[in-house]
Amino acid sequence: MELNKRQTEILEIVKSDGPITGEQIAERLKLARATIRPDLAILTMAGFLDARPRVGYFYSGKKPVQSVADSMTGMKVRDFQSIPVVVAENISVYDAICHMFLEDVGTLFVVDSSSLLTGVLSRKDLLRTSLGNNELDKIPVHVIMTRMPNITYCDKQDTLLHVAKKMIDKQIDSLPVVTDNGVGLEVVGRITKTNITAAFLSLADDHEL
Repeated sequence: MELNKRQTEILEIVKSDGPITGEQIAERLKLARATIRPDLAILTMAGFLDARPRVGYFYSGKKPVQSVADSMTGMKVRDFQSIPVVVAENISVYDAICHMFLEDVGTLFVVDSSSLLTGVLSRKDLLRTSLGNNELDKIPVHVIMTRMPNITYCDKQDTLLHVAKKMIDKQIDSLPVVTDNGVGLEVVGRITKTNITAAFLSLADDHEL
């Protein structure tokens, strides 16, 4: 990647005097700490710099692509998953719509009486069913939900990169995080595009000093 003049100056300062804090770098450049924060984030994300809390920035010596890849491949679903929103397979489409609205989610995971995953309901599923239909309270969700083997899911040990690829390939916004208890798949979490975006942004936040 091509660095701008200020980023090049920062890199030279860290190479010669690192470890050095963000405040000290800003002072050397006669700039405010907030002004160089984006530059430090870019240099850190790109792998030119590394950082340690209460120590400072130092030259990593890594190739940029290698550094970013190392950080991303270490990110697991278990560390970023959120609480799943599940519904019983016998509730009505009307109740499912209300549930989705109240929980402010885009996907509901459907479970049976043993709390095992049997289906997935998306906004599109509910919208498609509700168009021109006035008896939503009489249609159970198991009639319209996506069933196995068409459900895409993930394990808490999967990497975020692996899950992100699944979402892109399938063009979906979230996945249930499941565990196989020997009888079926138990929903233990959910991972969304928002979770993944926040996780990747945290790579920069972790290096804020």
